[in-house]
Amino acid sequence: VLLVESGGGLVQTGGSLRLSCATSGLTFSLLHTAWFRQGSGKDRELVATIRWSDDETYSADFAKGRFVISRDKVKKMVYLDMNNLVPEDTAVYFCAAARSMDIPKNQYDYSFWGQGTQVTVSS
Repeated sequence: VLLVESGGGLVQTGGSLRLSCATSGLTFSLLHTAWFRQGSGKDRELVATIRWSDDETYSADFAKGRFVISRDKVKKMVYLDMNNLVPEDTAVYFCAAARSMDIPKNQYDYSFWGQGTQVTVSS
């Protein structure tokens, strides 16, 4: 399994970014992919997940209305569209994959991780 994130960068408050996660080797059933983030000195937290069987999504409260997770079945890509960004969104964003019956919301539920991409929101 290989997960490779891209699309991070520096953006001003109120701006938007699209993060991409290129996946390979994700052939198992009950598959979920997710975006997590980890700010400096903070715990890693779930942003959003998507279930590959039916594209059902789950988003953390802070992400609802601003961030959208999606995927391209053909390209095997997972995306995170982030809008109305604020400095508190500054973090390293990670793509992760898990095999689970239920929606996996804890980082320890995820077995596969990308290397992360930095998002910095300036005030």
